[in-house]
Amino acid sequence: MPILNRAAELQDEVAEWRRHIHARPELLFAVENTAAFVAEKLKEFGVDEIVTGIGRTGVVGLIKGKGEGRRTVGLRADMDALPLTEITGKPWASKTPGKMHACGHDGHTAMLLGAAKYLAETRNFNGNVAVIFQPAEEGGGGGNLMVKDGMMERFDIEEVYGMHNLPGLPVGQFATRKGAIMAATDEFTVTVKGRGGHAAQPHKTIDPIAIGAQIVANLQMIASRTADPLRSVVVSVTKFNAGFAHNVIPNDATFAGTVRTLDPEVRTLAETRFRQIIEGLVAAHGAEAEISFHRNYPVTVNHPDETEHAVATASAIAGEANVNAEIDPMMGGEDFSYMLNARPGAFIFIGNGDSAGLHNPAYDFNDEAIAHGISYWVRLAEQRLGL
Repeated sequence: MPILNRAAELQDEVAEWRRHIHARPELLFAVENTAAFVAEKLKEFGVDEIVTGIGRTGVVGLIKGKGEGRRTVGLRADMDALPLTEITGKPWASKTPGKMHACGHDGHTAMLLGAAKYLAETRNFNGNVAVIFQPAEEGGGGGNLMVKDGMMERFDIEEVYGMHNLPGLPVGQFATRKGAIMAATDEFTVTVKGRGGHAAQPHKTIDPIAIGAQIVANLQMIASRTADPLRSVVVSVTKFNAGFAHNVIPNDATFAGTVRTLDPEVRTLAETRFRQIIEGLVAAHGAEAEISFHRNYPVTVNHPDETEHAVATASAIAGEANVNAEIDPMMGGEDFSYMLNARPGAFIFIGNGDSAGLHNPAYDFNDEAIAHGISYWVRLAEQRLGL
């Protein structure tokens, strides 16, 4: 079963919606204009119930099928952009300096709108489809807030599915896996407190830079000597700030970064060892440390049965040869994880072709993927709800 004819017919119209959103990027929860655009389109399509303000600025539309069934399947797209300055030079490039859709959330939103239009026209399913438009995926935890706002209970959602574009995967192809597919994204900030002084008299100081450098190097022992090599963990220090002059050893040094894991046990082990390394090294040198370790998005874990449904749907559209059902897990994070913790479901990647990478100022969503994405959403809803 190839892409739907109606989805192909909608592609140009949906691409225009996508480009409209792309040119007007909004960050985190401040997606009021995007959410208003989404709500207006859903109203235009004749969606039965439209609720705004879930998770602060999220939008959910409920589409009722032809039958008497009460089951509801949720389909989710994210709406927010990133704090980057776009360099694509496209006619629809961001009109707001310092903000751009560098992760394809404009495409995700547009594809789900296209699916909503199709499903509202046909209603060839027995039950309800909840189309979920989420704010603040890029670090704000909007998915978590929507769940905490009672979205699943309010719409009686039994299963929930998400989709994200993947540069490098050819257009028309899909990829997913059972189990952990994306990592937990913990964040840390550490301040090493020493004793400053003259750079020519280091023996009279407790040098926080030297101690901090040792800590950064030793944190890599978590991956190389603490965790099982077959159970992934990444520790990356991405900022290190200290000092203000060539001849002064400062009082303190601050560094920050992220820990990525795919397993709850390894996540706990990594945090424990992280603290032990820092506390041991600062004590050895007579310094002190302030440690802030924030557990951010949990691991994104696909449920087995729902992943099989996702693979079957994608295979029906693209052909089995174009669906990778055992893609390697990725160490990037995704707050769809909160929805998968609340309800069974699956997260799948859709090919974006040979584009710039995600979170790159040269990135743009590939509009050729739109018909494939719409077809996936429609067929998935129809398959899970039947008639």
